[in-house]
Amino acid sequence: MLVSRPLGLNGVTAVTAITLAVAGALAAAPAFAADAPAAQAARPAAAKLQTWTAGGGNVGLRWNRDLASDIGLTITATAGKLAQPGWDNHEMFELRSAAALEFEVRNGNLSSFLAGQLQAQGGHVIDSASGRIDLTNFRLVPRRGGTVPILDVIGPDGTAWFYVDRLMYRLAADGSVLQVPTMDVRISPALARRIGQPEVADWAIADMTMDTQVLRQGALDAPRVTGKWHGAPVPGVPGATYEADLFMTTFNTQYMRCLGCTGPGGPGQVVFAPSSTLRNNINNGTAQAVVAGDPLGTSTALYSANIPWYQKFSGNFEPYNNDQHPYLIWNLYRFNADGSIDQIGRSGVKHAFLTLNTSCLENPNNSQILGRGCADVYSTGNNDSANSLGPRSEIIPFSNIWGRCGSVYDVNCDGVQNNSNYGSYDQRLVVRESQFSGPDHTGATFRFESWYLARQDINILNSMGSTNATFTRGTNVWTVGNQTGTAGNYRLGPVIDRWVDPNTTNPNERSVYIKTPEGSLKVAVKVQDLGGGSWRYHYAVMNLDFARAVTEGAEPNLRVISANGFDIARIPVGDATVSNIVFSDGDIDGTNDWSPSIFNGRLLFQPVARSNLLNWGTMFRFSFTANRAPSANEMSLHIAARNSRDEVIVPGLLMPGQAVARR
Repeated sequence: MLVSRPLGLNGVTAVTAITLAVAGALAAAPAFAADAPAAQAARPAAAKLQTWTAGGGNVGLRWNRDLASDIGLTITATAGKLAQPGWDNHEMFELRSAAALEFEVRNGNLSSFLAGQLQAQGGHVIDSASGRIDLTNFRLVPRRGGTVPILDVIGPDGTAWFYVDRLMYRLAADGSVLQVPTMDVRISPALARRIGQPEVADWAIADMTMDTQVLRQGALDAPRVTGKWHGAPVPGVPGATYEADLFMTTFNTQYMRCLGCTGPGGPGQVVFAPSSTLRNNINNGTAQAVVAGDPLGTSTALYSANIPWYQKFSGNFEPYNNDQHPYLIWNLYRFNADGSIDQIGRSGVKHAFLTLNTSCLENPNNSQILGRGCADVYSTGNNDSANSLGPRSEIIPFSNIWGRCGSVYDVNCDGVQNNSNYGSYDQRLVVRESQFSGPDHTGATFRFESWYLARQDINILNSMGSTNATFTRGTNVWTVGNQTGTAGNYRLGPVIDRWVDPNTTNPNERSVYIKTPEGSLKVAVKVQDLGGGSWRYHYAVMNLDFARAVTEGAEPNLRVISANGFDIARIPVGDATVSNIVFSDGDIDGTNDWSPSIFNGRLLFQPVARSNLLNWGTMFRFSFTANRAPSANEMSLHIAARNSRDEVIVPGLLMPGQAVARR
């Protein structure tokens, strides 16, 4: 049994006893010598500006044909397409060797495009009700004057119907190749006006990849082998170690496609995907804010560790002797008019594969290592990539270890990547129109949540953030509004903290944060006095990263057999009369709901099928009405492990029943 005791009413609860050890414990991080005394605050290196040129090679497009169809665009012809598709099923074209692109490299990073162009040999033809758009032999031309690198996609008529941004690039093969595994292709305002749908301006509609040969280059700084991994000692500071702490700095979300959409309240299955920006901790001996003004915006880690960022199946590297990389998930929540909350959408896991290392304070000059203060972004297009997504069940969330062996990408455990064979609705955040629109949800509000998960991250709460969302139905698409940028809108931490503030002083609310050796969770409750001696109780249980993991083998050939969370919730109700019981897992499938029952003065919820457990990254709600006023009591959650009675105890909540002895 896990027995917990609170440190404070709404504070962290510490585990004092546990019967089983955590599976897959991390090996101790090796010690390395660093290159400079860490007690001295590091300063950004002086900018080293160089002008490079590149040309030839190939370019590929992976269109979101579902979205194109929704806005009235039809890709009718393709000329000059190469026989071999790109790494993520891109349609590939050669780039003319006679054209070249001039770009600026600053401290080893592509910082801006300067002049010139690249031109494809071939391309697509797109039809619409407003006329044909010919992208045959399209050109990629730098847009001047911006703060980020942008290339306009220009057809033979000289019009920029699309543009590309949010490049994930690296200078590969000792700087001889400019490699861009992914970049968003966005709808230009001119095209949005032409098709009569101005709301879709700047939406990502395709993903582009490109490899082009560097024709003129400057000198690249050699990769820095600093050894500043999590747990490594800080030179010159006795007892201090480097610690990993990754921040989600901002994100926004876009509509991607819909199956059977009819409008507000309809049955359509809608896919949303985010563009999520992160930054590594900036501290080097002194605590400074990464996200200014946010209570979670400053790390307690005084010395920032580098974070490994190796693409899956790329080899085995320090510090874990595998291809360790962060992961990304996203969720959608509805705040109901009756005061309750539901998690109505969940994505699979996005496997990160490359870091840009922008805005660095210490740049490792390696696109597979995130350095101190370095930022990166995973954009809408590549977060919708079937070959980068996988199920959450393959991850041990607290340690952020991936079970590659037997996964969807290595089914036979031979270390060779296979395709996932996912379609455009698999492992996406899919939500029904009826769950976020229509008269049934009058008065409801909505929030998206996006997380990064990095191995040995000391604070998962600042690696996630949430933002408000509104939904408007256009001609055939859903527009997401009221996102990042509104004053006070974006906030670090999980959405459950925006339902009940962890520091609430409301006597009818409680929020409890539990940390265990197998992960953490948050439980919050709201109680409403209905009058006449009745009270309405709403409980939300958010499994952040708790899992009882069962594994085989060892990294890099680790197999995750299961990584389950909870399968029973017990709420004391004593002799209260309980009615209007509601269980909500956020979907509209009643066949997988947890079933309520009352036994020995407790209201029990447990799954009908083992396929619907309260696993990591997931929130369930339990609501009911009782004829007893609230008093302090504890909930118990049974860990979903075979032949085990282990529970996590959540004290300090509000419940209608008196304390009942645990059995």
